[in-house]
Amino acid sequence: MEIILRGVFLLTLLHSILVNGQIYDVLEFGADGNGITDDSKAFVKAWSAMCGSGGNSKTFIIPSNKTFLLQPLTFQGPCKSPSVQVKFDGKIVAPINKAAWSDYKLFRWVSFKEIIGLTVNGSGTIHGRGSSFWKQGLPASKRPTQLHFQRCNDLMITGITSFNSPKNHISISECKRVKITKIKLVAPHDSPNTDGINISESSDVDIYDTVIGTGDDCVAINSGSMNINIARMNCGPGHGISVGSVGRDGEESIVENVQVTNCTFIRTDNGARIKTWPNGKGYAKNILFKSLTFRETKNPIIIDQNYVDKGRLDVEESAVAISNVTFTDLRGTSKLDEIIKIDCSKVTYCKDIVLDKIDIATVDGNKPIVECSNVYGKSINANEANGCFKT
Repeated sequence: MEIILRGVFLLTLLHSILVNGQIYDVLEFGADGNGITDDSKAFVKAWSAMCGSGGNSKTFIIPSNKTFLLQPLTFQGPCKSPSVQVKFDGKIVAPINKAAWSDYKLFRWVSFKEIIGLTVNGSGTIHGRGSSFWKQGLPASKRPTQLHFQRCNDLMITGITSFNSPKNHISISECKRVKITKIKLVAPHDSPNTDGINISESSDVDIYDTVIGTGDDCVAINSGSMNINIARMNCGPGHGISVGSVGRDGEESIVENVQVTNCTFIRTDNGARIKTWPNGKGYAKNILFKSLTFRETKNPIIIDQNYVDKGRLDVEESAVAISNVTFTDLRGTSKLDEIIKIDCSKVTYCKDIVLDKIDIATVDGNKPIVECSNVYGKSINANEANGCFKT
């Protein structure tokens, strides 16, 4: 009898949830989920119904065992509910190639804007089919980001997997209080500008227990980023975890309070990296790289205050100031003999740089090389770095 009563209670509860509109399954709004039919309109209808409904927290469902083809679309807020969950267990695919996109020039494929209390979680996968963009050699500015979050405060992303984005896999812009965990971002090592997570104008961002292997930075921390914590990430292939680039075209950039801890870099082009453009303004300060492991990394430790990706600069009049940067307990192997390169501006120098407990060997067994210019700081338990700093 007790079992029967419990069953009746659960059915009643489920009925109440459905009647009150707490669950919004895209299949109920006309999505086919066959991977061929464009399901964009059904997704927009389901989102509009959910976002416009008040009351308790709402759940937008992308069900498992279905494949949904989507053209570029935006999930727009603010929503009437104080918290919104996207239960993402199915598979989302982009149009088959660049020519099939309705408007790739929006430069964002799936975008979430101005949604407070958003959670995106589940075991779902999103496939950007980016190869047609890469093969045409389009610049990064002409390719769309896979998942874009803008002005989404109290954001949580967990569990999902992203494949082959045309450009960035995930972009976090103008967001506050963000947690990203247990996700996987994948693209070939030669795919251009496929940053894993790109952060700009955002604060209090925690990224932990993730796996990222792409053709560019695993994480790129750009201007306006503050209080960024990255922990327990497996990065590789890719270009490492980078602060910057910032200060391009003389812009004023600010990055501060960044911690990268307990991460592993596997055959990446760079490891712990800071890069700023000449003639930029502003600062990058209070940055900690701690307890990192490198496996055949080409440039394990690098600060480049003279970063120019194309062409050259003849006259340097200003620079983004870099200060209070600590590299501590960094170990492993470097694919190149140069394990540390700190190339700073003669205009501002790099100040308060600390190298502590550095234990990086070269793969070929040669003596590690350290190159420094215009750096003030100190080395502790890092014999290779002796002579690196100005006095």
